[in-house]
Amino acid sequence: MAALLIFGGGGHGKVVAAIAKDVQKWDRIAFADDRHMELKRVADFEVLAGFDDAASGLKDFTHFFVAIGENALRLKLLLRHCEAGHTAATLVHPTAWVCETAIVGQGTLIGPQAVVHTGARVGRGCIVNTAATVDHDCILEDGVHLSPGVHLAGEVKVGRETSIGVGASVSNRMDIGHNSVIGAGSAVVDPIPDNVTAAGAPARILKQT
Repeated sequence: MAALLIFGGGGHGKVVAAIAKDVQKWDRIAFADDRHMELKRVADFEVLAGFDDAASGLKDFTHFFVAIGENALRLKLLLRHCEAGHTAATLVHPTAWVCETAIVGQGTLIGPQAVVHTGARVGRGCIVNTAATVDHDCILEDGVHLSPGVHLAGEVKVGRETSIGVGASVSNRMDIGHNSVIGAGSAVVDPIPDNVTAAGAPARILKQT
């Protein structure tokens, strides 16, 4: 029996559960959330326990998925459970298209109508959200979040744990550093360094993060 335990019962957890349900692979779906005493169900699925207690019960599930929006924490929990010998699910919505030559890492979510094109490499614990597009030969390092409607042209590289806001676009061959934030609706036409927040069209650095 295929069983999926989702860590995190917030908004992103609801999205993950909906996609997991649409995939039609799982005989059982349940949640772990530290608010389990008052949060009994999420998206019609049972909340079993807090994070620590649920981790000890992962043997009852064939797969787990970390559904936490904060990039660093999502990646930390994913790697911890993988190192403990548990199997992370990779979720691809049925309406998404992932080229057979693309590589998608463990614990990554590819949302409805998203596209991951030829030669692209998407790391572990990434979110490629609704209708986001990752064109040819792009590299997304671990823990990256592309919000809905983000468009990456060819050969873009996005560093570890970076977030790109709703509707932003990135021109071809751009490098965006790790742990940076690109604001919603931005147009990235110049490289963006590590540890900054940038926004605008064209995107300009606003502050260090």
